[in-house]
Amino acid sequence: MALHVIVGAGPVGTATAKVLAGRGEQVRVVTRSGGGLEHENVERVAADATDADRLSALAEGAAALYNCASPLYHQWFTDWPPLAAALLTAAERSGAVLTVANNLYGYGPVTGPITPDSPLAATHPKMKLRADMYREALAWHEQGRIRMTEVRASDYLEANSIFSFALAKPLEAGKRAYVPTPLNVKHSWTAIADVARMLATVSGDERAWGQAWLVPTNAPLTVRELADRFVAVKGLPPAKLTSLPYPVLWSAGLFDKMAKELRHTRYQFARPFIIDSTLSEQTFGMEPTPLDQVLATISA
Repeated sequence: MALHVIVGAGPVGTATAKVLAGRGEQVRVVTRSGGGLEHENVERVAADATDADRLSALAEGAAALYNCASPLYHQWFTDWPPLAAALLTAAERSGAVLTVANNLYGYGPVTGPITPDSPLAATHPKMKLRADMYREALAWHEQGRIRMTEVRASDYLEANSIFSFALAKPLEAGKRAYVPTPLNVKHSWTAIADVARMLATVSGDERAWGQAWLVPTNAPLTVRELADRFVAVKGLPPAKLTSLPYPVLWSAGLFDKMAKELRHTRYQFARPFIIDSTLSEQTFGMEPTPLDQVLATISA
């Protein structure tokens, strides 16, 4: 039974703790509040993960150190740099495999499916920040200072996602959903459960180290198609959707921090934004959780 240290107890951190604890591993979840999954194999620790000395002590003897933190979008520039630095230091001192949960922001706008060969070409400072974090960790790996790997997922289907907030909640209430994106553009949607399975897998597989992997993800769907699948699975009335024009989103950003951040990522919905996770599926023998199975578990 190895020790696995997870920084963050949001949806991804909690799901990862559940996977690891469920297979009998010893899990230590680190958050400022000391929260996290309640399980006999899970130790919850209140600590500041930006404190490199404290995090290094907590990671001592661990097989893997997971970055499942999720700073608020509008605080990325202040919150990510010290946390990323502490994680690198803790991974170097402890020897734990730094295993990072990331998104697709680092790619920037794309013209075709995202594959393992797609470059991290984001130029927007906030999008580029996540790409730079990966590049620095990879450099440390190549210098022999740490062992690292990263998994990248598209927009989540479950909690804390544009789907759960903009679609699931109003549709479950039988109301019209006002969506801050176009409705008929293909988009990839990833299950958090699959992110967790992928993190738990690659952390202990030497084939995964020194590179990033796309989480096994179902075939892309438009927002309209996804809404129709959701109401069908849940036995709800037909989905009623309205796409909010960009000027409305821009204006909302004057008063709402989250709406302001959505301006930066709207390009992901303005034209097809999809991933090809074939290599991950073939390498690790994994498949995405069936879409209907995931949708059945979602409750706003």
